[in-house]
Amino acid sequence: MVVVVLLGVAGVFAFLPGFYENRVNVVRDMGPFSISPETQTLHESLIIGDWHADPLLWKRDLTERSDRGHVDIPRLTEGNVALQVFTAVTKSPAGHNYEENDTDAWDNITTLSVVQLWPVRTWNSMFERAVYQAEKLAEFAAASDGQLRILRSEEDLEKLLSDKSAGQSIVGGILGIEGAHALEGDIANLQRLQDAGYRLIGLHHFFDNDIGGSLHGIADNGLTDFGRQVVEEVVARGLILDLAHSSQQVVRDVLEITEIPLVISHTGIFSHCETPRNLPDDLMVEIAASGGVIGIGYWEDVTCDDSPDGVAATIKAAIDLVGEDSVSLGSDYDGTVVVSFDTSDISALTQAMLDIGLSEPQIRKVMGENMVRVLRDRLN
Repeated sequence: MVVVVLLGVAGVFAFLPGFYENRVNVVRDMGPFSISPETQTLHESLIIGDWHADPLLWKRDLTERSDRGHVDIPRLTEGNVALQVFTAVTKSPAGHNYEENDTDAWDNITTLSVVQLWPVRTWNSMFERAVYQAEKLAEFAAASDGQLRILRSEEDLEKLLSDKSAGQSIVGGILGIEGAHALEGDIANLQRLQDAGYRLIGLHHFFDNDIGGSLHGIADNGLTDFGRQVVEEVVARGLILDLAHSSQQVVRDVLEITEIPLVISHTGIFSHCETPRNLPDDLMVEIAASGGVIGIGYWEDVTCDDSPDGVAATIKAAIDLVGEDSVSLGSDYDGTVVVSFDTSDISALTQAMLDIGLSEPQIRKVMGENMVRVLRDRLN
């Protein structure tokens, strides 16, 4: 009887993570997409970068092509993606929504860390969850036969771009944290996360934290004293500052105290898709004026249409609002979202942008050149 129970428990731990992911990281069946030969030629010549994806959260080997989720190294290669930010999710409140979330709500990532058999040190520590996800990416890079490199410096970036231009099949991975609550209130942990490879620091996720208010928290609070300290350290260290999920007041506070290119890694445009997930247009214009970029997501909650045509329409709306030099890609792949194409089919977005009338120079900027510019500015 004990053996039967143990086998049953083992089966649950083996089956449940994949079952759950299949329910939350969905690709709607819209393909195969029609890509013209001219578009495919253009697509293969692009430098493509994505500011936000969460595959490190899930129990998958990213060196293998999976039939689950949206991102792995083979599919990034198939999509000709050169730069992918791998973002560590360390806390997410149960029942999370875009209007209001309680900081003390039950944390879904605690459940995931236990069910997916993450190390015990991660079960009660957001910092350790970030460290563990960095370790996972390092293991995938080591096992990738050179197809994935973790980028930590501008030198790493330039080497990757040179090798990519020379025809090497390679992806550059950049580590980011989705919410500086992973610091656990200790500024010394910023150095530890930097040592682990993190280069992009998001201040918030779906709840208010000791940095300040979330866009989806209880009140539109601004930066705390600790939050200001974190922002100042991120600036001083040559890290990238991501304001996705931050409250309007936090965004204003950051704009007031910084003079660096700022990033909204995954979002939409409010005047194009009126949802509380999207910041007001005036703040988007100010972020663009910092020299920063707006990463356009691929899911319906921010685009109001998750088809390639719908995402392209959001990109065009962003260009009309903030200019072609300030728009990037920020898929939110594997972030419990439904999309109509995974990263292997991103050429469908290139086709849709051409179909909507964007020029080749505009497409090159949106697909990756704008991201590269910000990375060159911020990576030491």
